[in-house]
Amino acid sequence: MAPELDIEDGASVERSTLDRDSLRLRLEAWLAERLPGAEAVSVPELGAPSGTGMSSETLLFEAVVREAGAERREPLVARLAPDPRDVPVFPRYDLAAQFRLIELVGRAGVPAPAVRWLETDPGPLGAPFFVMERVEGRVPPDIPPYPFAGWVLEASAAERDRLEQGTVEAICALHAIDLEGAALDFLAFPTSGDTPLRRHVQNQRDYYAWVIGDGVRHPLIERAFDWIDAHWPAHEGPAVISWGDSRIGNVLYRGFEPAALLDWEMAGPGPRELDLGWLCFMHRFFQDIAEGAGQPGLPDFLRLPDAAARYEKRSGHAPRDLLWYTAYAALRHAIIMARIHRRMQHFGQAEPPVDPDDRIPHRARLEGLIDGSWSPLD
Repeated sequence: MAPELDIEDGASVERSTLDRDSLRLRLEAWLAERLPGAEAVSVPELGAPSGTGMSSETLLFEAVVREAGAERREPLVARLAPDPRDVPVFPRYDLAAQFRLIELVGRAGVPAPAVRWLETDPGPLGAPFFVMERVEGRVPPDIPPYPFAGWVLEASAAERDRLEQGTVEAICALHAIDLEGAALDFLAFPTSGDTPLRRHVQNQRDYYAWVIGDGVRHPLIERAFDWIDAHWPAHEGPAVISWGDSRIGNVLYRGFEPAALLDWEMAGPGPRELDLGWLCFMHRFFQDIAEGAGQPGLPDFLRLPDAAARYEKRSGHAPRDLLWYTAYAALRHAIIMARIHRRMQHFGQAEPPVDPDDRIPHRARLEGLIDGSWSPLD
């Protein structure tokens, strides 16, 4: 079931049309206002992460600050809401909620960047943004996918075991935060439903409706929603803070231990299994790319039964309904990939396929989940 996806396709995917030189000067002026004691503030250059991410604009930079005749350098990261003209992946980007959540989970002991400033006024840089301290570490790349090449593939089995264990432990730490006591109403999805999981799924239905605003529907996604409804979990369990995009490509590792969990735009309340299903399905997605290119990849890494056993041992909670949560992860990722393909069309890097479901690179895997021909539990 390997997807027909050229691993080079994403190497030059356009992320935005921002003018970096203009942005750098505007960022300098904004920082100077935030550091009134500084004699001078400069940003020599702006960079961007390579090999991962395209939903938000992420800028890497050093602020060179001169105070009392001495100079210091602060490695920082700015996260900007995307320009609507650049066909963003998601319909809304609540950067204030992301800022508050990252601040909260960091205080609770979850590995996360330290946040510095939130700017809700789009005037200074053309879009709302927030600034975090940069965490040193390395990220498993999407381009080329980490099961195909790179440091995760080159690691020993024992090192990958530490990486998997540490990642599951970080997710357990996130889920241990008291959802009600933390006053996280701002995370609630703005949609209908009588349980957190019902609202989570309805939010995905709303997202799909937004994606197909161009009139091109996806029969496979709609069949998957029907399957999700027909096989609903009997026991949803209590809601926790679900990271949402809980894959190792969104973790900075120091050695093989998580140093910071990144990318919180998909976060919201929901059952614990949401993050486990996404974590393991997303590895399966990238593993399929490696196998499709004739490479062995990492077939014994991030297997769902193993990750679930680690999670239970660490948290005391036995994950349930994992087939359902994997199918739901594949469905969610299908909607995202359908939108990303439209984004690539916008930038002239893809053509609309004859079959709309061919926009979904893992369509065979999703079909296997809903027709019963593949299970992540085998």
